[in-house]
Amino acid sequence: MANTFHPLDPLSADEFAAVTAILRDSKGVTAPLWRYASIEMFEPSKSAIAAFDDEGSLPDRQATVICFERSTNSTYKVLLSITESRVISWEHIPDQQANFTVDEWEEADAALRSHPDVVSALAQRGITDMDLVFMDTWTYGDALIPEKYKGRRIGWSDTWVRSAPDRNPYAGPVNGFHCIIDLNSMELLEIEDTFTVDRPEVMGEYVPRFIPDRIRASSTREPLRPLDITQSDGPSFTLDGNRIGWQNWSLRVGFNYREGMTIHAVTYNDHGAIRPIAHRLSFAEMMVPYRDHCEDHYRRTAFDIGEWGIGFMTTSLELGCDCLGEIRYLDATLHDSTGQPYEIRNAICIHEEDNAVLWKHVDHDKSEVRRMRRLTVSFHVTVANYEYLAYWRFYQDGNIECEVRATGIMVVSHLPEGAEHPHGSLVDERTYAPFHQHFLVARLDLDVDGTENTVYASETETVPMGPDNPYGLSLRQVNTPLLTESEGKQDMNFATQRAWKVVNENTTNGLGTHPSYKLVPGGAFPAMFDPASPILARCRAIEHTLWVTPNSSDERWPAGEFVNQSKVDHGLPEWTAANRSIVNTDVVLWYVFGIHHITRPEDWPVMPVDVVSFWLKPVGFFDRNPALDVEPTPPAACHHHH
Repeated sequence: MANTFHPLDPLSADEFAAVTAILRDSKGVTAPLWRYASIEMFEPSKSAIAAFDDEGSLPDRQATVICFERSTNSTYKVLLSITESRVISWEHIPDQQANFTVDEWEEADAALRSHPDVVSALAQRGITDMDLVFMDTWTYGDALIPEKYKGRRIGWSDTWVRSAPDRNPYAGPVNGFHCIIDLNSMELLEIEDTFTVDRPEVMGEYVPRFIPDRIRASSTREPLRPLDITQSDGPSFTLDGNRIGWQNWSLRVGFNYREGMTIHAVTYNDHGAIRPIAHRLSFAEMMVPYRDHCEDHYRRTAFDIGEWGIGFMTTSLELGCDCLGEIRYLDATLHDSTGQPYEIRNAICIHEEDNAVLWKHVDHDKSEVRRMRRLTVSFHVTVANYEYLAYWRFYQDGNIECEVRATGIMVVSHLPEGAEHPHGSLVDERTYAPFHQHFLVARLDLDVDGTENTVYASETETVPMGPDNPYGLSLRQVNTPLLTESEGKQDMNFATQRAWKVVNENTTNGLGTHPSYKLVPGGAFPAMFDPASPILARCRAIEHTLWVTPNSSDERWPAGEFVNQSKVDHGLPEWTAANRSIVNTDVVLWYVFGIHHITRPEDWPVMPVDVVSFWLKPVGFFDRNPALDVEPTPPAACHHHH
């Protein structure tokens, strides 16, 4: 088999094992006294990657590690060389908590369900079968942590109970019952048993065999006939290691514990010229605040990327279910909290999709039509009750679309008879789902025709009526360069259809203008927080739709590197306080979008996907429609039945 290694490839199982061996031998990092919160490949610089691509020069293979010693609750950040089997730096990070691990989440559930005080307290509520109980431990922010627990690595738990084995646990909240637990020692610190609500008769099941007969029998939906998607000659893309080639596009797929799937080295072959568009595309943070101050929900703000890591939450995909067609998969390798590697089979799905018409014109008695096909690279994440499905799509006309779908099961609370639910929607008998928001921050390191770019705010303006515009028809486009980081803090403006262009002013296209790619916003909404809110203080990145910063390898996490139990945002607000120049330099765009979830009965008991997306579109990057050369669909594929 040909060697397909590239410096952007994620760490392998052998490399994870090498990392743990180096730290075991040099620093005594071993389980169970220590936990590995994260091990990640340290990405080489752009110049080092270019040297490898041009000359085959291998950069030092390095890894960054976050680990913590449990008895003293001490967090350490490590940089080491796998190539040279040595520790480069070992830094104690005082007063910071590493991300939670899947092992801690599972161990906390087991510890709480077996604790005699928990068993006794639930028995007083009539809950005696602990096999039906599920304890879901959440993290929370410094402002909400009782003073007596400051400095400890703690979590608080929701308690859920199934109505019977294999049933939906999230249909059975145990309202007013929460535990506080020390995750280092798995010590139960406190049981909060504040109020009770009688469980109403709810229909919270979605698995067909558990849905009541009265609902199944009343269905009028006719079965669908098969929709077969076949590619008799196989897919049109090529997969060489982690590199994908398709319809002039070239890109590399990466993966890590925190961001999950990442996209690298995106280029387009423009009639023989290989033109760079993006160096790296990823999701850098996800904040999900529940907008209900009530006892069961006031601590419920999740940072799914910073506190947990959506790589750890990535699930295997199966042919015929999550993806349809001629699929190719990439596996992902990660590690548990002891540092041992494990594999996520079929973590990333790669396939082509038909997407209706690409372009068309009918001229009298003749027609020219081209079908649109797109390359889709996707991964799916399960974070407790919610699922997130992320798709990066590449189109034949040079467009790039990022789409996120949210599904899964809403958090709900039961209500006493006649009680109000002002911060949520009634979704079942005496059951409401609180309003909440899903803020995603996309990190977009674009290199449009090269590394040095300038970002412009691009807005449409109405021309006043007058002698030159007597009918009030004219519009004009106003493009304003963003010169500093303060100017790079931008907000959505529907009235002017504001978008943002990443422009290379060092070169011109065939028309004499500068090539660019435009960020076309979608799914953006305001934060809707009081400026003094301690919840907002943890992620002030959501205060703007867009931030623009000069690229820095140290600036990756918009809410800060250590989000777990955080007090303030050590990311974008602190970086941009320097108000650095962002003119004709290597820029990064941080785009904030997501879902403003005003819950509905139609979202219960399992939520149909809610879909949001944004686009990166070429504007003057090409001299004309780059999809002119797309071949017409063979007539035999256009079936016609009377």
